[in-house]
Amino acid sequence: MKWSDITAIAEALCDKFPEVDPAAVRFVDLHNWVLELDGFDDDRTRGGEKVLEAIQAAWIDEAR
Repeated sequence: MKWSDITAIAEALCDKFPEVDPAAVRFVDLHNWVLELDGFDDDRTRGGEKVLEAIQAAWIDEAR
């Protein structure tokens, strides 16, 4: 999984953290949680604010 796999990351986060409100997650925590996902293999520095915003939005949609 790479940073560009927004939907796959959102699905994985939803599965791993079902009790978490994705709208309340700080970007620092989100960044670290993505890095810890099974199958995530990308440069840790590429997860900038715009990517994290897209992941968070997709996660919010997935959690509905």
